[in-house]
Amino acid sequence: MSNQKPQVYIPANRPVYRPQPYSRHHHHQSRPSCRRVCCCCCFWSILIFLLLALMAAIAATAVYVIYHPRPPSFSVPSLRISRLNLTTASDTSVSHLSSFFNFTLLSENPNQHLTFSYNPFAVTVKSVKSGETLANGTVPAFFSDNKNKTTFRGVIATSTSARELDPEEARRLKSDLTRARVGLEIEMRTKVKMQMGKVKSEGVEIKVTCRGFEGTVPKGKTPTVATSKQSKCKSDLSVKVWKWSF
Repeated sequence: MSNQKPQVYIPANRPVYRPQPYSRHHHHQSRPSCRRVCCCCCFWSILIFLLLALMAAIAATAVYVIYHPRPPSFSVPSLRISRLNLTTASDTSVSHLSSFFNFTLLSENPNQHLTFSYNPFAVTVKSVKSGETLANGTVPAFFSDNKNKTTFRGVIATSTSARELDPEEARRLKSDLTRARVGLEIEMRTKVKMQMGKVKSEGVEIKVTCRGFEGTVPKGKTPTVATSKQSKCKSDLSVKVWKWSF
């Protein structure tokens, strides 16, 4: 009996299996790409920012509708000119300005649920025609409660005779002071903090401008009174929603 090897029948149309080599490229494709991760992070960051902005806008609108905040009002009912002298030395041609102003300041808070806390005011009295500074002064810090009126009498703005003027500044002031009536303007600047219940703001800048005053240069020691068609001042208060803390 002869030893015969068994024969294996392989169909002609059956594909022969060949194992595929390991591919690193295929392995890396299964992980998310860096670009896709960055896009997702940017998308969620922008979405969160927009949601926070929307919430802040809704909160600000709700506060405005409920409390209806209004800016404070200021007025200067009286302004006296006690001294306004411009002198020029004949030997050196150096000019000096000596001035003394006295005025009354009224501040009113028209809000029922909003308070104001003011830092000291920096006061400047200017000539309307040339814009030159005539005197400087201060208004002390104060707190304005709900529906409150605050009056400051005898606010002083002055310029001592030690202040030297350059020739061009002296020329402009001389032209202003030789007029029959001198146009005057009072400008006040400070920072104020506002509070509505437990909601507080950071210190924001406020500028108060009082225009329309006209007065004559006093002769001797008798003060003159500056008149104005309107005693109410203009206040510019820059309020930003993101400067409020809850």
